Amino acid sequence: MVKLDNLVKKYGDYFLHISMEIPDGTVTGIVGKNGAGKSTTIKAILGLIKPDEGNVTINGKEVTKLSESDKAKLGVALSDSGFSSSLTVEDIIHILKKLYPAFDEAFFRSTCTSQELPFDKKIRDFSTGMRAKLRVLVAMSHNAELLIMDEPTAGLDVEARGEILDLLRQYMANNENRSILLTSHISSDLESLCDDIYLIHDGRIILHEDTDTILSNYALLKVDEDAYENLDKSYLLGTKKEAFGYACFTGEKQFYAENYPDIVIENGKIDDLILMMTGGK
Repeated sequence: MVKLDNLVKKYGDYFLHISMEIPDGTVTGIVGKNGAGKSTTIKAILGLIKPDEGNVTINGKEVTKLSESDKAKLGVALSDSGFSSSLTVEDIIHILKKLYPAFDEAFFRSTCTSQELPFDKKIRDFSTGMRAKLRVLVAMSHNAELLIMDEPTAGLDVEARGEILDLLRQYMANNENRSILLTSHISSDLESLCDDIYLIHDGRIILHEDTDTILSNYALLKVDEDAYENLDKSYLLGTKKEAFGYACFTGEKQFYAENYPDIVIENGKIDDLILMMTGGK
């Protein structure tokens, strides 16, 4: 269990103030626009920045007081992290053996082979997708109980993203107590992987919802000017003026389907949630 209790971090005019929980056995996604506070939240959980108020605990222990054995249960893959580009995968294996008593060399070698990551090639010569897969493999190589990932599939093509998502699904399937916390700008990745979603805007959590609920109960309504005037707006979460009239985002799809059979109702997506709740009218 990861818990952020009234975490506050100030950077000049920037102000982060959030609380959240990541239960064991779940995949949790954090979404939001650039600068919303996603990466700051990740760094606070890892103890890389010190909050001005509040605290972060992992399994009941303050993150600043985690023992080395506690830290060894974490797997981290940040977009700006990695080994020296002059190293090879074989070099990294030797390093991981020294860092982690629980390093699973057989798993690491077999997965590198299946993912076509050469052992004797320098990382500087890897493609973007190969480097991304290596970061994920290093994070899970010591049977980490919690993976913390910042944009693990950023900049990758569909095939490479799919391979990384499959690795993460298999990681979860192998142990029901494991957890993943990740940020991403790619909504389809989150929709297929996450159990729940936190939406951060201007340093605040403005929505926390099960992914299945977002995909089943949330919707985008498309209405003309006249229909909008007569629309019950009690359940709207965001509205945007469009050429045809208005696009409206709601978490009560069934209400509008039952009471307004003539309007266009499209299933809600995480992209819609972000755009409409952080940049509506």
